[in-house]
Amino acid sequence: MQISSRFTLAVHILICIDTFKDDCKTTSDFLAGSTNVNPVIVRKILSQLKSAGLVNVARGSGGASITKPLGEITFLDIYKAVDCVNKGELFHFHEAPNEKCPVGRNIHAILDDKLLQVQNALERELKSITLEDVKSDLKRYLDS
Repeated sequence: MQISSRFTLAVHILICIDTFKDDCKTTSDFLAGSTNVNPVIVRKILSQLKSAGLVNVARGSGGASITKPLGEITFLDIYKAVDCVNKGELFHFHEAPNEKCPVGRNIHAILDDKLLQVQNALERELKSITLEDVKSDLKRYLDS
């Protein structure tokens, strides 16, 4: 199981917008050059980030800007914005376990709470990391 690459792309896009905000317009073409993905994918992610209130996007070639201080944008905000998992559920349960089997009949009852516990732990960790943390790490890499 993997979380969609939209998450890491979104973080990359947001950090690029912040890094280059004073140097150039951060258009989807510019961001596609940094991420090395198709500008259509960048525009889709920007649209999701905009819907979540994390960025503003100027029409045409106006570029994108971040709406909040980086310290107020958590990985959880980004994770939710770009819809990394289906219906907000990290784990997808197989559809029809065999009700005649004692394991199949009880597997949901056995696993549901445990899987929710894992998802909640992941979301707590995502909430503890901000874009400011990423910016600080980038600065350290650039300075070394």
